[in-house]
Amino acid sequence: MSGLVVVGAGAGAAVVGAQRAAERDRDDAARAAAEEVVAAWDAGDLAAAPVVLEGGGGAGAVAAGYEALTSGMGGARPAVELVDVEREDAAATADLEVTWPLGEGWTTATSLPLAVTGDDREASGWTATWSPAVVAPALETGDALRLDRVRGQRGEVLDRDGQPLVTDQPVVDVQVDPARVDDADALAQRLSAELGVDAASLAERIASAPEGQAVSVITLRQAAWDEVSGAVGSLPGVQTLPGERPLAPTSGFARDLLGVLGDATAELVEDSDGRLAAGDTTGLSGVQRQYDERLAGTAGATVVRVPEGSEDDAAGQTLFSAGAVPGQDVQLSLDPQVQVAADAALAQGVGDGGSGALVVVDVATGDLLAVSSAPAGGFDRALQGQYAPGSTFKTVSTQALLAAGVTLDETVACPPTTTLSGRTFRNAEGSALGDVPFAVDFAQSCNTAFASLADRLEAGALPAAALPMGIGVDWEVGVPAFTGQVPEAGGEDLQAAEMIGQGQVLTSPAGMAVATSTIARGSWLAPRVVLDPAPEASAPPPEPVADLGVVRDLMRLVATEGTASEALAGVPGGPVGAKTGTAEVGEPGADGAYATNAWTVALQPGAGPSGTDGEGVAVAVVVEGGSAGGAVAAPVVADLLTALAEQG
Repeated sequence: MSGLVVVGAGAGAAVVGAQRAAERDRDDAARAAAEEVVAAWDAGDLAAAPVVLEGGGGAGAVAAGYEALTSGMGGARPAVELVDVEREDAAATADLEVTWPLGEGWTTATSLPLAVTGDDREASGWTATWSPAVVAPALETGDALRLDRVRGQRGEVLDRDGQPLVTDQPVVDVQVDPARVDDADALAQRLSAELGVDAASLAERIASAPEGQAVSVITLRQAAWDEVSGAVGSLPGVQTLPGERPLAPTSGFARDLLGVLGDATAELVEDSDGRLAAGDTTGLSGVQRQYDERLAGTAGATVVRVPEGSEDDAAGQTLFSAGAVPGQDVQLSLDPQVQVAADAALAQGVGDGGSGALVVVDVATGDLLAVSSAPAGGFDRALQGQYAPGSTFKTVSTQALLAAGVTLDETVACPPTTTLSGRTFRNAEGSALGDVPFAVDFAQSCNTAFASLADRLEAGALPAAALPMGIGVDWEVGVPAFTGQVPEAGGEDLQAAEMIGQGQVLTSPAGMAVATSTIARGSWLAPRVVLDPAPEASAPPPEPVADLGVVRDLMRLVATEGTASEALAGVPGGPVGAKTGTAEVGEPGADGAYATNAWTVALQPGAGPSGTDGEGVAVAVVVEGGSAGGAVAAPVVADLLTALAEQG
């Protein structure tokens, strides 16, 4: 008898367990349906969700209604969080939090009703019923949301002394009144010649402009307009509209670093998660874009419920309001006077249509005082360019040789050519010095002498010498920068190539300027570009492998008796040290010759904004396509240092 009782109790427990399991399954199914709706909402695809419209209509109608409801929100999209799901029998309620990226965040608590699909209460399928109240409790069918935005005061980009680099300056918008133009093609050709605009596009815009609407041609700084106004201002149909725009001191002033402001593109608006809206002014490149969120601050936002059929667009119930938060400044290490001098020297050195870069480092602080690229407004060659540094890298390979026991007075032959592992190395124009001290080989930049010393170095000697200079170190300056690479050579010929800054050795002008500043001060100091917000500090590199004072002395010989002496020997101010380089690039031409880039790195105590009591500046310049460092790049350095001396 007792056995029958036990069996009965077991059967009852099994029934209860099965019922509980079925209830858990229903709970899980209701939650899964709610999660599916939330996921589809977050993905912007409510048409794919298990949802129907209150009052009739499927998921497609839900999606269409949601689009109509939120079309006035300027592209802002909410983040939706499922807080909890409570089920009772065949009905359930999902508690949601809907947060819009406005102000500090507009969050509302809403509810999403769900029910078992069909009449079978044992079924596992669930469907949600959608209404505008799921978005915000105050909303009703037919309502629409309208977002009114007010941009806060944008922060400024400051120089190293805390003064704005970008300020409001007078500009002139050059326009054409189509009604006063008889020959659009002829006018467009003339404006193209004077202003550099595209003639075909301008002629088409003039011809197709709506009646009474002026066509904008170009916006010029006031000084630039003054130069062309005589030739352009009297042309038929040309008119001007004065105004102001936030601008740097000159049109090319550190443009690739600073970047530009402009109207937010559709792509930027889409990627901003509601932070930007059509018509907003935003950073399009450089620091202005990288730090746009900090600079722009937070837009003021008011969300209004507009009832269906409202004739007054201003009418409606305010659901949320937040004041604008002004942006914060970004401070850079640039010195405006040094930057202007660098831009001018580089422009003179590369000529019209030429390419190159120049970087100036304050030795005492590690600050990059000037970051100049040509042409301005293109690729940031100064910070991100990847170049073979040519013989300027001998400042590094010399350290490895000194650590290996080479002395300045050691005789190292400098023949016209030398061959290692089947690879022939040559000096510029087949020059030869004969048997001379190593110091002379450095001053005259003898490739064959350096190549012949490759077997004096261990395989990892060059990377070990480069790292203390910052080449290949991940120094953080707050903006993208290429610090360089010096891989371990795989053979004597490859090591010889790397010793003269060829092979796989690459660095940027900024990388060589930082390395030169390390030589100038005799120890490592982390470079700086963005001062505030300060980037995370990176670990310091190892100690130099040789006495950097010896390298400074050798660089002084280059400027007084060596390859840079013609350009730099007479530069005013403190004693200049330098190293020139001519780097082969690309593949050889039909005549077997390579295209070359001209390099010079230099240091001068007492130069720059820190004055005669300071440690001076370190400089690196590359001129793409330059024939020789001493003839092409060194004069750029001379122009720069002369300008800095004149600044006093």
